Amino acid sequence: MNFFRGVMGGQAAGPQPSGAETIQKLCDRVASSTLLEDRRDAVRALKSLSKKYRMEVGTQAMDHLITILQTDRSDSEIVGYALDTLYNIICNDEEEEQDAVTPLPASGKHKNVSMPDENAQKQADDLGAQFTDKFIEDPEHITLLLTLLEEFDFHVRWPGVKLLTSLLKNQGVQVQGIILVSPMGVSRLMDLLADSREVIRNDGLLLLQQLTKGNAAIQKIVAFENAFERLLDIITEEGSSDGGIVVEDCLLLLLNLLKNNSSNQNFFKEGSYIQRMKPWFEVGDDNSGWSAQKVTNLHLMLQLVRVMVSPVNSPGATASCQKSMYQCGLLQQLCTILMATGVPADILTETINTVSEVIRGSQVNQDYFASVNAPSNPPRPAIVVLLMSMVNERQPFVLRCAVLYCFQCFLYKNQKGQGEIVATLLPSTIDANSISAGQLLCGGLFSADSLSNWCAAVALAHALQDNLTQKEQLLRVQLATSLGKPPVSLLQQCTNILSQGDKIVRRGSKVQTRVGLLMLLCTWISNCPIAVTHFLHNQENVPFLTAQISENLGEDERLVQGLCALLLGICIYYNDNSLENYTKEKLKQLIEKRIGKENFVEKLGFITKHELYSRAAQKPQPVFPSPEQMLFDHEFTKLVKELEGVITKAVHKSSEEEKKEEEVKKTLEQHDNIVTQYKELIREQDAQIQELKEQVASMTSQHEQMQTTITQQLSQIQQHKDQYNILKLKLGKENQSQPNNQGDSSQMNGLQTEELSQLREEVEELRKQHTLLQSQLSDKDALISSLKSAPAETTEGSAEGPDNTKLLQELDDLRSQVQSQSAEIAQLKSERQDLLRKVEDGESSSVPSSDSSLDAAKMSKLENRLAAQTSETERLKEEAKSLSDSRADMEQQLASATSTVAILQTEKTKLQTEVQESKKEQDDLLMLLADQDQKIHSLKQRLKDLGETVEDEDDLDARDQTDDEDEDDDED
Repeated sequence: MNFFRGVMGGQAAGPQPSGAETIQKLCDRVASSTLLEDRRDAVRALKSLSKKYRMEVGTQAMDHLITILQTDRSDSEIVGYALDTLYNIICNDEEEEQDAVTPLPASGKHKNVSMPDENAQKQADDLGAQFTDKFIEDPEHITLLLTLLEEFDFHVRWPGVKLLTSLLKNQGVQVQGIILVSPMGVSRLMDLLADSREVIRNDGLLLLQQLTKGNAAIQKIVAFENAFERLLDIITEEGSSDGGIVVEDCLLLLLNLLKNNSSNQNFFKEGSYIQRMKPWFEVGDDNSGWSAQKVTNLHLMLQLVRVMVSPVNSPGATASCQKSMYQCGLLQQLCTILMATGVPADILTETINTVSEVIRGSQVNQDYFASVNAPSNPPRPAIVVLLMSMVNERQPFVLRCAVLYCFQCFLYKNQKGQGEIVATLLPSTIDANSISAGQLLCGGLFSADSLSNWCAAVALAHALQDNLTQKEQLLRVQLATSLGKPPVSLLQQCTNILSQGDKIVRRGSKVQTRVGLLMLLCTWISNCPIAVTHFLHNQENVPFLTAQISENLGEDERLVQGLCALLLGICIYYNDNSLENYTKEKLKQLIEKRIGKENFVEKLGFITKHELYSRAAQKPQPVFPSPEQMLFDHEFTKLVKELEGVITKAVHKSSEEEKKEEEVKKTLEQHDNIVTQYKELIREQDAQIQELKEQVASMTSQHEQMQTTITQQLSQIQQHKDQYNILKLKLGKENQSQPNNQGDSSQMNGLQTEELSQLREEVEELRKQHTLLQSQLSDKDALISSLKSAPAETTEGSAEGPDNTKLLQELDDLRSQVQSQSAEIAQLKSERQDLLRKVEDGESSSVPSSDSSLDAAKMSKLENRLAAQTSETERLKEEAKSLSDSRADMEQQLASATSTVAILQTEKTKLQTEVQESKKEQDDLLMLLADQDQKIHSLKQRLKDLGETVEDEDDLDARDQTDDEDEDDDED
């Protein structure tokens, strides 16, 4: 311990050792000491020297420190000292820089020389990178560090987090790759967010920020480790936008996870996390006290919203997020901030940009934004209030750019909104008592501020983008320039500013103003032949354009020349030749004579070569470092890219080529017309086929309904028949229960009813027997067919003999049954004749047999019953007739059955003959078998005599008998 006292500042005699020597001795002590306390004290001393002597400690002690981490993991104190020491030599934080570059005591070899701050910073960064490279040479060191982070001890976990963060800052890509392939590496780091100690949790946020930078794979893993849920919970716990630096760290980590990562964005949306962002923007009425941290937090929150709806995302994902933001009320909350008072300028600007991208291309969101009113008296639409800021030169430049972007996004793919803006300029809709969007745009278009001119021109061009109807409608707009002069059209006024030499020209002579007006004119007349005709109708426009293009001017004016060439080229390409003086051919001749085709194309190509053109073409949002560089619009760059090639071809084409192209176009139009006609015919036929299909389907359903109805009716009829039979039975029983003193006629009627019932039962029984007979005949037919199909089986005469006998017996039984049925039919016929006679006798004697002593009531009752019996008798006669017909049918069937029996007898005779023949063949076979047995026996005897072993026949018989018994058992 005396050694450490000398190192740490104790009084020692003699010369003091240098820093390098001291560090060398400490390293030797770490490597050679067997006691843990000695190693711990040595590592503690290295930690204290690591800031001042960073290079020496890093060069000499890093390997020993890594060895300590591997061998002494059980002692958290020495592991903590080692991690702190490694952090001090690897970290490049500003607070460590001064000590890190302090010159070492040179012991006569070095001099104290002060370095400039830049060199000191560079040297510190180089040291950190060098030591980081040395540490990660072996990937197992990172794996060891990840293992140490699982320790809950504060003195191990906290320095481990800081060390890994520094490694990621210095060599992020390499360390990310090692962590990515390490088993459960990212999951171990995600556990830091759940640590109850805030300092570890907060440093864990910084670690995850470095870990997720620029690595989509790690971003996905972190997201699926429930990072969104944990981060949003921390933001809520810390007070959302009113929170501190921890909220800022959480938001920065969320931005890392979501920016340019479509998978995480979709996961964020599907997890309903967009809805949890709404409370962030619930600002109160008192907006006076905005701290710097709150401004930073809210700015990051707005950026987070913009990441989800950025124009660079896929259209489907953006549209889905926009829908969610409207449904959960987030868009409404942003519009509230937009119209609130006391909001800081940078927050207001970013809110405008955020609302712009939330509504861009979404019809529902655009319609809602159009309905938002500012809380003024009287209320004004939010669009009007924003446009007032855009054309106001006293407003900040970034705010005016944000308003222009918002207006562009409101009109993007929104033909309804475009129509509403243009309508505010039309004479029939102008309201003198209120300020409209169209009036503000016209005011900005012709104001003295060139930036207002440019913004108004671009905004008005977006109201015409890809909308032919509004381009034609805007031609109707008339402007009153001054008292006593007739009004001029808006198109004429724009060209006047470019061409005339009055006060307006001097105000609009700035490049920015002229570029804005030329972009507006190009957008207006492109793909609109009527607007081209209106533009060419002014005799001064074409000479002005040719004069501008042909002059040799400065660098700034070359851009104006290029736009003039584009405007003139549009007049050629979209010309319908309605003006004789300015047909396509005459305009091309004019270019060839006054400008030259090559010169014209060169001036036209200067647009796309401009530096600011390339910057504007990158993204829709207008972002410019200064107002002077605000020259090109993003949508206009698309138009230039689309028209440059076709205009160049149109200028170089001759009249003959154009005629050929027109002929080809006409031919194509004719073909298109023919195709259109065929398409219409096919559509009509499809419609007819569809109609016929529907008719067939309806008729099929009607048919099914009718079948169902018929089935129901048949069942109802059967039910009625059953009910009728039951009533007849009841009536018969009542007739039997009548008293005997009613006279002879009632007795006769009762007897008649019983006999009729008996007759019905017998007829029914006869039907059943007839059905049974038919089924028996069909069974016999099937048996005969089976006998015919298997004649080969008759060779076994011993087995078939009984079957033939059985068949003959069944045929005899069938004949006797037929005879008995015939007898029964004759008997039933005679009984029916007797019943008919009885019925006729009853009808003749029913009236006179009545007793004269009965009273009138009984008489009438008996007459009613007699009438009922008479009708029943008539019905029975008809039924008897039908039974007679059925008997005839049965007789016919009996005759056919008799013929079938005869056929069966013939077949039987044939079968008997075949059986006899098969018996003879069997006898012959038996004789042959007997001869063979004799021969086999003699051969066996000879083999036995020769000394050969031969199986005895008795053994074979026994074996066969055993097999037969097994088969019988299986069959049983």
